[in-house]
Amino acid sequence: MDFKHVSVLLNECIDALNIKEDGIYVDCTLGGAGHSSEIVKRLSPKGKLIGIDQDKNALEASKKRLAEYDNVIYVHNNFYNIKEVLDELNIEGVDGILMDLGVSSHQLDEGERGFSYMKDAPLDMRMNRDSNFSAYNVINNYSEEELTRVIRDFGEEKFARRIAKFIVDRRGEKPIETTYELVDIIKAAIPAKARREGPHPAKRTFQAIRIEVNNELGILDRAIEDGAAKLNKDGRIAVITFHSLEDRIIKNKYKQLENPCTCPKEFPVCICGKKPEIKIITRKPIEPSEIEVEENPRSRSAKLRVAEKI
Repeated sequence: MDFKHVSVLLNECIDALNIKEDGIYVDCTLGGAGHSSEIVKRLSPKGKLIGIDQDKNALEASKKRLAEYDNVIYVHNNFYNIKEVLDELNIEGVDGILMDLGVSSHQLDEGERGFSYMKDAPLDMRMNRDSNFSAYNVINNYSEEELTRVIRDFGEEKFARRIAKFIVDRRGEKPIETTYELVDIIKAAIPAKARREGPHPAKRTFQAIRIEVNNELGILDRAIEDGAAKLNKDGRIAVITFHSLEDRIIKNKYKQLENPCTCPKEFPVCICGKKPEIKIITRKPIEPSEIEVEENPRSRSAKLRVAEKI
């Protein structure tokens, strides 16, 4: 299957990055290179694009898509390690950083990856297929309390405890191995009235397990901090989130970097010595237009937040 991904908020991201033709830019989630192809078009041969992705399929697809450009560096890594990646490339500062935190259309549509509750597949959900920790491990090895925490906190699922109990009961008979097995368990756990209302009954639980498998929330705080530290003056960081947990982390991290002072409010002057690193460009997040949502329903929950290095 060709690696495809419909780039969300594409024009808004390109505008937000304020691209300089001789600048250095990092796409932390290269994916199908939708955003990157637009970035690199705007660069002169002196400019540079670093594309990071933990999915080897994405990197191979991007190399084909961007084959005409020789100013692109491809890195198989997690953007959590952005500082180490740039240090290894002897790059002291960059002019823009983009993070698209969504799962690619390809990963959802490629049945064997196990991301989708609409397709039967082994319980996997690994973005980095070199990892030896998958959804199978979460579902079959976590305690009932641990499962409840993951499904409640990362999926914001009000039936988390009941779903966790049903999972533990079922795996007591035999290991749970496929997405459809898990979907059936979730449907059985959620009351019929709740199943008839709102999104697919498995949506929140699948989201929660995917986040746990890939430590998606755990990496954000440091990645934003290290990324901001690597920005040149007036360089920008643009982050697209797809659910409230991610958005809250990005919003709060931007605020902390904009106002890092830890002095008590009653102090007349700052004595902690911590200086602002960024200024927030988007006080309210940029959201997709009605037209984009109509053309790509998966963009519905996207939010873009942008900050600039002082």
